[in-house]
Amino acid sequence: MSLQKLLREGLSDAIGFVGGAVAAYWIGRLLGLNIFSTGYDSASIGAILLVGLGGGGGLHMARFWRKQKDQSPQ
Repeated sequence: MSLQKLLREGLSDAIGFVGGAVAAYWIGRLLGLNIFSTGYDSASIGAILLVGLGGGGGLHMARFWRKQKDQSPQ
């Protein structure tokens, strides 16, 4: 594997994961969920779950985008 392909893979995975997690964080804030609240009440557990799902979804979308880009004719 070339260095450029590895760099593109790593950067797209990182951007997708962080972007998805940050988007999910703000969606949670709009819904009244606070990941940083004191203690582990149901709202903070829901926010933690939402951020985890958002990060995973963003990572999945980045890999899907990369797969589509690799298959398209140049």
